[in-house]
Amino acid sequence: MQNHPIGLMDSGVGGLTVLREIQRLLPTEETVYLGDQGRLPYGPRSPQEVAQFTQQIEAFLERRHQIKLFVIACNTATAAALPALRQRVKIPVVGVIVPGARSAVQATRRHRIGVIATQGTVKSDQYRHQIQALAPGDTVVSLATPDFVKLVEHNDLTSPQAFAAVARGLAPFKHQDIDTLVMGCTHFPLLRAAIQAALGPDVTLVDPGTATAEMVTALLDYAGQANDTGVLHPATVTYTTGDPAQFDTLAQAWLTAPVLPAQPVSLATLEQATLEESSSWKKS
Repeated sequence: MQNHPIGLMDSGVGGLTVLREIQRLLPTEETVYLGDQGRLPYGPRSPQEVAQFTQQIEAFLERRHQIKLFVIACNTATAAALPALRQRVKIPVVGVIVPGARSAVQATRRHRIGVIATQGTVKSDQYRHQIQALAPGDTVVSLATPDFVKLVEHNDLTSPQAFAAVARGLAPFKHQDIDTLVMGCTHFPLLRAAIQAALGPDVTLVDPGTATAEMVTALLDYAGQANDTGVLHPATVTYTTGDPAQFDTLAQAWLTAPVLPAQPVSLATLEQATLEESSSWKKS
């Protein structure tokens, strides 16, 4: 298992921000990533549906690549699927919400924290629960900004229109006196420049992807499962349920380590992976 790959998933390309941090901190680890662009967005979907999609993707990556650790590089899927998936599979499963909450608590000075995320993550209220579990006196103000996902999926990150759309979306924070903002969707760090411009330099932006990569590093070190091949920056295997050409354009633009062209995977294949997993349990 030690030299098996780390698996990651997201509803689209946003989880590439987490992958980028893992590649930076763990340059000898093999990685495999699946972006579920064919069922994007996850935010408006029910938690049960998102949990089912997440289980399908984990089963596919584990059967196809024998992954040693699974990263839910999606806040909506973390909120919906993490506890049940940890009970369901034998490999470690890491989400992005707890690392992001911990980073926010460490960063805040006035104990007023904002969270931007999809509708599903905001509705779950997971960030507030996790932040206040660590720091009961902190105030958390959450805001759903689903249009930001569309900007990222269309690679519209720095245009005047993107900056204006982000400023409009963040306007409700203008009178909330937050000093820290959690970018609670893995798409959002790619809009960091526009978000910082809208909120001003005194607001600290928290990227849960960075903290998640640090947690993955700690888990592998603790379990003695870090890759010991010494081969730097092995190419990442990628899959998408959407358009491979669009995925490749964004992956090549955002990642610095090598990434292989995305392979298309059908929804029927993902559904079958879960059925095969269930069948193997019944036999064991």
